[in-house]
Amino acid sequence: MNKTGAQHLVEALTELGTDVAFGLPGVHNLPIWEALAGSGIRMIGVRHEQTAGYAADGYARATGKLGVAMVTTGPGAANTLGAVGEAMASASPVLVLATDIPSTLRRPNVVRGVLHETSDQAALFAPVTKAATTVESPKEIARAVARAARFAREPQSGPVYLGIPTDFLRAETERAPEEDLTERFAAVDIDDLDYARALLSGAERPLIWAGGGAVRAEAGTVVGELAERLAAPVITTFAARGLLPPEHPCAAPTPVHAPEVGALWDEADVVLGVGSDFDGLMTQNWLMPKPPKLIAVNVDPKDAAKNYQPDITLVGDARDVVSQLITGLAPRPGLTELGERLRGLGEAVRRRMRADEPQAADFLGTLEETLPEGAVVVADMCVAGYWAGGYLRARAPRRFAYPMGWGTLGFGFPASLGAAASGSGRVVCVSGDGGFLYGCGDLATLAQESLPLTVVIVDDGGYGMLRFDQDRAGVPHRGVDLHTPNFVGLARSFGVHAEEVKGFGRAFRRLLGEFVRAEEPNVLVVRAALKPPLNTSPRWYRASGR
Repeated sequence: MNKTGAQHLVEALTELGTDVAFGLPGVHNLPIWEALAGSGIRMIGVRHEQTAGYAADGYARATGKLGVAMVTTGPGAANTLGAVGEAMASASPVLVLATDIPSTLRRPNVVRGVLHETSDQAALFAPVTKAATTVESPKEIARAVARAARFAREPQSGPVYLGIPTDFLRAETERAPEEDLTERFAAVDIDDLDYARALLSGAERPLIWAGGGAVRAEAGTVVGELAERLAAPVITTFAARGLLPPEHPCAAPTPVHAPEVGALWDEADVVLGVGSDFDGLMTQNWLMPKPPKLIAVNVDPKDAAKNYQPDITLVGDARDVVSQLITGLAPRPGLTELGERLRGLGEAVRRRMRADEPQAADFLGTLEETLPEGAVVVADMCVAGYWAGGYLRARAPRRFAYPMGWGTLGFGFPASLGAAASGSGRVVCVSGDGGFLYGCGDLATLAQESLPLTVVIVDDGGYGMLRFDQDRAGVPHRGVDLHTPNFVGLARSFGVHAEEVKGFGRAFRRLLGEFVRAEEPNVLVVRAALKPPLNTSPRWYRASGR
């Protein structure tokens, strides 16, 4: 039975298990919205296409599933590029479905002036996606969607762009037959596994470094088991926060930017890197010395070796490879002593934080004490977000999201909409006043969809991180001290409950506790200025020589 191209598209998304998508309608993609009616897919209409991209990313990070953004032709598609670049840098599986001008009006190598025409719309996405293609006929739509979704999710995951000429959406056609898309990793070489086990068994001070690939592979349990068997500490990157619960005896208390935790790397004689490329933000631009022996577990051997050359790379799914490593490894003594040492390091880091910035200690303490079970925290590129990225003790994988792949300001609020739409529970967004204004129009989306989201806006009157940089350089403030709106009045004008407090004291603690247990969305504005933490580049201790 023939169906329209739009119906084939929605049918393919349904078969993929899509339960929610984010988008903005335009004259070219309205047939998709018509086909979505009654499909069971919840279509959340946003107020800016960038929000659609970020929301799809936030949904993917909170669930591990495919995030879907649907936008219209030309400027609508182009508006997603910043968000798609962040998804690419953070390996988030996002599918961008954008219409293109009618195929009947396109002429090769000629821009005719058709509404929303771009000479090569897919080419806009080439630098920020795993793949960018355009459907060639209406009957290919369903197969192209399935292929793009598979490619977005397969390791290493990331965003994929699929363009669809708008005239294909109303064209009635049969559906092209499905493809066999099954792919598997080759088995890890037995000799390589034996060599890696021998290195780990012979290590005096082994260390496990776990990145976002470990989270995407759902490898937390086996990483924790291997760490206990080796009596080895586990340091997690920003993307892997919560891989091990905070109470795990092998969990390092923070990422590696605190000197107390950095010492674990310095003293290690064998490091096992699981699902990480050892990027500049985590290694203080590679000022961390290469360990005497490095074992890498990665789906991509080039990715594993681009920053530190491993002694051996085990290519494959992190959970499968780590499970195989455990087999044949005898338990080592010292687990109790390791747990005591790491608890001591955690206390030392907290004392340092309290002495360095008491307000940040109050902020993080309140967050940890008031968050409901299963809550997701989404942080923006702001000073409060940096503190959360470095020091908030995430309770489980996918409970903390942070835009440190590409570092896109304005990520927090729109990504938190996607996380809140995922059914993962209460979401708390930590945003600065500058970043929040990138997407404040989507307060309308928050109100319309009544999402379970608390937005914490830390208002320091501008770009606090840049102000710190200028103060540190001894130069006048330029462009960083900004006029900010009445955020409480702004939120209330959209029908979203909002309150304001000064600082992170008792009033903040009381209101945050009330807000995160409410059924409706809300906004809590905090008038406060925080000193940046050690995990921001101006304060990297290795760069300063301390």
